[in-house]
Amino acid sequence: MENKIRYKIYIDQGHNPVNPNAGAEGNGLREQDIVFRVGILLRDLLEENGHFEVKLSRPTAETQLGTSQSTSLAARANGANEWGADYFLSLHCNASASPEATGSEAYVYSVSSPAYRLAEEILRRMNLSTGLKNRGVMARPSLYVLRKTAMPAALIELGFITNPSDAAKLDGDPGAFARGIYNGILVYLGLS
Repeated sequence: MENKIRYKIYIDQGHNPVNPNAGAEGNGLREQDIVFRVGILLRDLLEENGHFEVKLSRPTAETQLGTSQSTSLAARANGANEWGADYFLSLHCNASASPEATGSEAYVYSVSSPAYRLAEEILRRMNLSTGLKNRGVMARPSLYVLRKTAMPAALIELGFITNPSDAAKLDGDPGAFARGIYNGILVYLGLS
């Protein structure tokens, strides 16, 4: 029997179902619900592949982490660190005062981190899968989950929940976002 390489991927479905640390809202949708669904679909794709072990920050839609925003964020980073994840991905939906803002983007701790190329591949494949504009990867060392994780970490803004077209894609085809992220991970790891 062939011995497969196993990568441990920690998928953080950003935010909690209710406050503290609930997500953005727009077009009748809630960020925490969208990213929960995308995280579940991504986990399923990764586990079916056989090269991955996956842990979710929110295994159920009702999972509530922490009793404040800071303890919620700490629970996510600590969960990945204690599990010994190889990679950390935090899933989010963007929001803007302008309903015109559209597209996917990613944040990493540093442009010299291995997470930078991982995030680039994820955004490229999400663009192919969803058709949403690739807004690029930016360094954001101030973000707690990027600062406090011991492994390469990327925060992925799937699309703008405040943009009607992005929101319709996020709600209507969460699988396209999961497939894009999955394909980006495969390309990054040389498994495609």
